[in-house]
Amino acid sequence: MEERQPADASNGQGDATRERILNAADALIRRRGVHGVTVAELARRSTLSRPTIYRNWSDADDVVRSALLRRVSRILDAFPVPARSRPQLVDDVLRFTTMFRADAVYARLLDDEPEAFTRYTLQRVGSSQRLILGWLEAAISAAQQDDSVRRGTPRDMAVMLLLIAQSAVLSHGTVADLIDEDAWQHELRAAIDGLLRP
Repeated sequence: MEERQPADASNGQGDATRERILNAADALIRRRGVHGVTVAELARRSTLSRPTIYRNWSDADDVVRSALLRRVSRILDAFPVPARSRPQLVDDVLRFTTMFRADAVYARLLDDEPEAFTRYTLQRVGSSQRLILGWLEAAISAAQQDDSVRRGTPRDMAVMLLLIAQSAVLSHGTVADLIDEDAWQHELRAAIDGLLRP
């Protein structure tokens, strides 16, 4: 289920209320995991009423999805300008995966609740994935202009690039005893570069 947009989204007070609730969700996920995020706990931690939460989201799961989307959006804020060449694009994707894995909430999910990470990020294409896909598509399209990225439909290439990066990030902990960090980064870089190379 996609997160609802509240009627008062343009209202500064409404935005502040949403931020309090999302901050509460972040804290709960870091401390207890996604199973610890309930409307009652969100209300208690944000010092807001349950009806206030329900005015913005349909349930706790909806809040979790919005919290995860906000964190992805903040990571992407570190990339204000699309890459203009294949080397820049590969660098950006590797930097994104590093930042994603270092994010306190996503790191908690990857380390302690991989099934929750899978449910929220892999079982269907949600808002977070669409945001990442838009970023990748724009960068691929820009990098195609200097002929350093092969011809093809940028959206299709972005989807495959997302699949490669997501799989690598999700499986990182599983293969940590088989491949060290430097080698993991090197091989992921080679896989991404190979996908994009003319």
